[in-house]
Amino acid sequence: MTVKITGIGSYIPEVKVSNTDFFKHVFLNDDGTPFEYSNDVVIGKFKNITGIEERRYVNENLVTSDIAFLAAERAIANAGIDAEKIDYIIFAHNFGDVPQGTNQSDFLPSLATRVKNRLRIKNPKCVAYDLIFGCPGWIEGVLQANAFIKSGMAKCCLVIGAETLSRVVDIHDRDSMIYSDGAGASIIEASEDGDGILSHSSATYSYDEANYLFFGKSFNTEKDPDTRYIKMQGRKIYEFALVNVPQAMKDCLDESGIAIDDVKKILIHQANEKMDEAIVARFYKLYGKTAPENIMPMSINFLGNSSVATVPTLFDLIINGQIENHELHKGDVIIFASVGAGMNVNAIVYRY
Repeated sequence: MTVKITGIGSYIPEVKVSNTDFFKHVFLNDDGTPFEYSNDVVIGKFKNITGIEERRYVNENLVTSDIAFLAAERAIANAGIDAEKIDYIIFAHNFGDVPQGTNQSDFLPSLATRVKNRLRIKNPKCVAYDLIFGCPGWIEGVLQANAFIKSGMAKCCLVIGAETLSRVVDIHDRDSMIYSDGAGASIIEASEDGDGILSHSSATYSYDEANYLFFGKSFNTEKDPDTRYIKMQGRKIYEFALVNVPQAMKDCLDESGIAIDDVKKILIHQANEKMDEAIVARFYKLYGKTAPENIMPMSINFLGNSSVATVPTLFDLIINGQIENHELHKGDVIIFASVGAGMNVNAIVYRY
């Protein structure tokens, strides 16, 4: 028996925010001093490194659990199942519901419970809980669903990754341009045809790396220092990812018994275009090979980095023919991989 994704759905917010929308922002250094160069230079460098041209933000009336519910509805419909048969709802996020105009995260009740309520699931044995695992949260949720199903604890799980990062960014930090909002959801069930999860790898590096991503005060020293925003040590994350993500992918692929030449696509967390390209290049270098062209579909250029939502959203878009020059066929072997706050790393080798 294998475990596979039998339904997929996503919600892409309607509000498009282009790089030009940041031209009038007041970007500051971490000590509160202004940059020595203009915003067009800042934004030009940003585009060259990240690949991002625009990102999506939710409408003012929506919060994370709302868009998660919309993605979940689509995944359930795609799987063609009755929601009452779901045994677990695993909701990966990092900041809870943050209403527009506030900076307070709302986790009570859990976001998974809120989605279950919105889905009108009556079955009390459908267990709903939240998973805080940084950007790799959706993949980790899939791994937990895999364990539940293989152990006999569940037959069907709903795994969601959703975030509204636009509500927790410091507008004076140029890194705020990276982040976006979105939701992806999946139905996970057992399979007897050999498709699905073939192997997986997961790890947390926290001895020296725990605070590479953190909540910190605004770069604007006139703002309340007790109001916190998402912050990152970009260079350290880049260096960490280049060492640890390719190795996790290799460990996972070696365990699966699949040859690297048989991998058709790599769906990696949409964090930074240059970083993702370097990770995949390093992965192939571990086998003494060069990465094939068109191996890595990307959505970051028009969707930005929506954290836990990037991988399931990318998967959904590919399946529905919305990523140009990328498609999947039954039997194709793909790799899911991610890295993020924790610092956490994970990967899955998957037969579609």
